[in-house]
Amino acid sequence: MSDEAGAIASSAQTADSATSSQVELLSVAGIRCAACVQLIEYRVSQLKGMESFRINPVSQKAQLRWDANVLTLKQIIQSIVDLGYAAFPANQSLTDYQAKEKKTALWRLFVAGFAMMQVMMYAFPAYLVPVPEVGGDLSPDLDRLLKLASLIITLPVVGFSALPFFRGAVRDLRHRFIGMDVPVSLGILLTFFASSWNTFYGGAVYFDSAIMFVFLLLGARFIESNVKRRTSAALSVLTQIHPVKAYRFPEFPRRDTRQDCRADEVKVGDFLFVPAGEQVPCDGIVVEGESQCDEALMTGESHPVSKKHGDRLIGGSVNVHSPLVMRAESVGSQTQLANLIAMMESASMAKPKLVAIADKHASHFLLAIILIAIISALVWTTIDSSRAFWIGISVIVVTCPCALSLATPGVMSATIGQLAKFGLLVTRGDAVENLANVTHVVFDKTGTLTFGKLKVLDAVFLAPNSSHANAIAGLMSGLSSHPIAKAIHEDCVARQLVELEKHSNDNKFNIIRSDDRPGAGVEATIGELTYRLGSLSFVQEMHLVDWAIPFKYSDKTVSVLADQHRVLAYFVMEDKLRLEAASAVAELHADGKQVVLLSGDRPDVVQEVAAECGIRMFKSEMSPSDKYEFIVELQRQGAVVAMVGDGMNDGPALSIANVSVAMGQGAPISQTRSDCLLMSNRLSDFCFGLQMATKAYRLIKQNLAWALLYNLIAIPAAVLGLLEPWHAALGMSLSSLLVVVNGLRLLSMRPIDYDLPLAR
Repeated sequence: MSDEAGAIASSAQTADSATSSQVELLSVAGIRCAACVQLIEYRVSQLKGMESFRINPVSQKAQLRWDANVLTLKQIIQSIVDLGYAAFPANQSLTDYQAKEKKTALWRLFVAGFAMMQVMMYAFPAYLVPVPEVGGDLSPDLDRLLKLASLIITLPVVGFSALPFFRGAVRDLRHRFIGMDVPVSLGILLTFFASSWNTFYGGAVYFDSAIMFVFLLLGARFIESNVKRRTSAALSVLTQIHPVKAYRFPEFPRRDTRQDCRADEVKVGDFLFVPAGEQVPCDGIVVEGESQCDEALMTGESHPVSKKHGDRLIGGSVNVHSPLVMRAESVGSQTQLANLIAMMESASMAKPKLVAIADKHASHFLLAIILIAIISALVWTTIDSSRAFWIGISVIVVTCPCALSLATPGVMSATIGQLAKFGLLVTRGDAVENLANVTHVVFDKTGTLTFGKLKVLDAVFLAPNSSHANAIAGLMSGLSSHPIAKAIHEDCVARQLVELEKHSNDNKFNIIRSDDRPGAGVEATIGELTYRLGSLSFVQEMHLVDWAIPFKYSDKTVSVLADQHRVLAYFVMEDKLRLEAASAVAELHADGKQVVLLSGDRPDVVQEVAAECGIRMFKSEMSPSDKYEFIVELQRQGAVVAMVGDGMNDGPALSIANVSVAMGQGAPISQTRSDCLLMSNRLSDFCFGLQMATKAYRLIKQNLAWALLYNLIAIPAAVLGLLEPWHAALGMSLSSLLVVVNGLRLLSMRPIDYDLPLAR
């Protein structure tokens, strides 16, 4: 345990809370392999009051939940430090600690590498003893001198370079746990002491094998840690943009009282000044000024987004042009950025079921290997006692459960990070596995295949008092967040036949009761009458059967306003198809996916969109329950369904789909029920997500297959005496390195049509 780690633990603040559970994110440093993760998770989970504790071995972040009435954060950090690791609050930078660790690791590697070159030079003449024709005859005195020199040069390797393995082994054994450091330390120490004994009493020495083992393992771990940092760099892209400062107006609109403060000190309702070129400190609303903000890392939007009075600002985005004044609405862990980071971190910690089984049995595997090594040595004493000890060492050294446990973390982090980089945020860990197995993709229409930015082409008022009907439509459309309702509301306000605020203050326009019917429309009782605004079928439920949409609008989206007696108005709208919709559907078909369009719109409108996109299977006038039942039926037939939706009426369908994908511009309820958020709103990025998940899952299976195959070949070879200790050292190091490097192949993938303009 380092003094630095102890100091950090001592300075950690107690998480006092009157409520039951608290959630925190910690950075855990010093993790070497999957066994380290298992040990920390197992021991910390045993603490009284700890509800859940999970570590992402690639990002080395721990997500924990505990009962603050029973346990404190200081005690949790101290328990991790007692295990020999360092723990930091997640908002503290690990850069200094990691730089120090990297420097020490390089020194250990240098000492082992330099010693290996020297000892190999001294060992070379001994290898030539059986070959007299090249002058390999050694005198006993010279042989002993070379062995003594090798022993002396090996001492710094065992005492310094190999120290992390010994510390890890002691820690594991002290906690009655068999980790990877136990067999590694056994292999090093047994080889060293046996060779030391033979130096003075005669026999073969393997100082060169011991040093090579240490050098190769240190080298593999060093490269592995760099690879992990690279794969987690994409995953942590959002975590690097936390706003750190803010400028607050305590007495707004007074400007002379501006205070500088930290972003985490901002409270809801504060008025903040956002200078040009600086980050928006939290989520909020523009109250003064006009500018543009760069929201690329949060939404995937490649171009700055215009902001004016009343527009929303996203914490972490950058104000590009002119100063703004904003009112804080969501701060701290409640901001969109904080939620995205939390969901992404949580998703990256999940593992496919097959890998979870492998991790669970890793320690049992190690114990079995030690037993096999002992039995092999005992058997070989009856065959060739001079080889028995070294064969037992080879069995211990050659095996590596790390390859099994490393098969997933690097691939998962690279996948989730790369997808987030291109606009598809994975919020649940099993989504990657499910995306890889998708057979059917179900799309909603409005806001998904189309922009969702409907525009009222024509508003036809059938009631004598068009001003009254416009006011009713404006009030009712303001009750819903559906794209159609938003379009009508904007049109009613822009029409200015009457002032909505004037009518809303009139007792005749008091909304007594309202009901937003997902997939149908809005019903409201205003004054003495009940009104409906929505689809024709929804309005006709009030027994209005003598009215039909004019034929000239049969291919347009039409919303109808009526009371119990008659139709008052109808609004004709049009929505444009997303630029990449047709090519994305064609790409899905090329990948062998079945594409389905489900919409609540009229048959002629849905048919036209399906034809433009090349979708052969489509359904119209679908209610939320209809969509739900349709997906259930597909699943009964064995389909693995991905549902891509936007509006609130997609909630039930998203909840039942194997993989649910919500558009970044969609309704909050659809996002909370989704496994993935398509923050870029580009369907080409969704196709990229399917392709990348498929490749990622294939790489995971390749890694697992390689790790199993390697051990199935290496263990019998070592038991049969076909491997020398240095062969075993080389094989063990390379097997772990191979599965980690394999995951890097994902970082070269890029989505097709990435340069297409975004739908805003």
